[in-house]
Amino acid sequence: MESRKDQHVRLFQETYRKHENDFDSVKFIHDALPEMSLNQIDCTTELPFTSWPHAFFINGMTGGSEKTKKINESLSRAAAATGIAVASGSQKAALKDPELRGTFRVLRRVNPDGFIFANIGAELDAEQAKRAIDMLEANALQIHLNAPQEIVMPEGDRDFSSWLKNLEQIVRSVDVPVVVKEVGFGMSRATFRKLVNAGVDVIDVAGRGGVNFISIENRRRNRARYNYLENWGQSTVISMLEAQSYLDQTTFFASGGVRHPLDILKALALGARAVGISGTFLHTALAEGADGLIRQIEEWKEQLTQMMLLLGCPDVASLRRKDLILSGSPLEWARLRGPNPEKLARRSSVSD
Repeated sequence: MESRKDQHVRLFQETYRKHENDFDSVKFIHDALPEMSLNQIDCTTELPFTSWPHAFFINGMTGGSEKTKKINESLSRAAAATGIAVASGSQKAALKDPELRGTFRVLRRVNPDGFIFANIGAELDAEQAKRAIDMLEANALQIHLNAPQEIVMPEGDRDFSSWLKNLEQIVRSVDVPVVVKEVGFGMSRATFRKLVNAGVDVIDVAGRGGVNFISIENRRRNRARYNYLENWGQSTVISMLEAQSYLDQTTFFASGGVRHPLDILKALALGARAVGISGTFLHTALAEGADGLIRQIEEWKEQLTQMMLLLGCPDVASLRRKDLILSGSPLEWARLRGPNPEKLARRSSVSD
């Protein structure tokens, strides 16, 4: 019988396509005189617990079967070869069944010196979190929030009452940084307030626009589908607009619907310190293996540096001072809930 993890990968392949999303409604303003040289560009991003030479990483995806073990091996080989971080998929299955641990441990085996995130759901407790970290000798822990997916998943959880309490307990108990992330439905200021109060180190907004787990879980249902929920949640761009009033209180990652380096730059300009890529890199790994993904990541690193030159930004922090023009849904959202889109469009003059 096909495992749930293998079903997810198969359905991802069947439904994957690049399409327009809210990143297309965010525009930079071109300056014809950048007044800078390529050798002045520094792509390093500073995090509370480390610094990375590049502000993007391979986000959590899969594990728990022999097929997904091979995927994890490709992802982690690519991360090791290119010097970027990589996150595990949910390790819950391996915490229940020791025979599945190897499908996750391969991440560390092929990448002994890399930055690796362990990954669990918010329904698990601090002791299980420690076991997940130990399993990978992980540098940090991702805790994913996926209530909409659980609702649509035929065998999903229906009790979310302990999630926040579990998060607070885990933050107090583990010895590595804790990143709390969505899985494609985004976040709001109400969520940020709870997570900041819980003491998490990083919030990954993981918004709508990329892999759609409601769509995937709908295809696993025999009846009573939730097709009408397939546009549920906030996009990554809108989630980062919601984050503006919290940028000075915590660190944000952005993921969800990142298709190319320009999307990365827009997410960084909206205040993210690093950007996670799941679907785009998984698609490459499945089609071209680790070597193809290595080529893609190296191309992205080169293109990011060149586009920072085009924008006249010597470093990642300077992206957060660039003027941004919103249109479409992000503009409507900003007008109703902030930030002031006119200030966002003129913020360089304020910083100057």
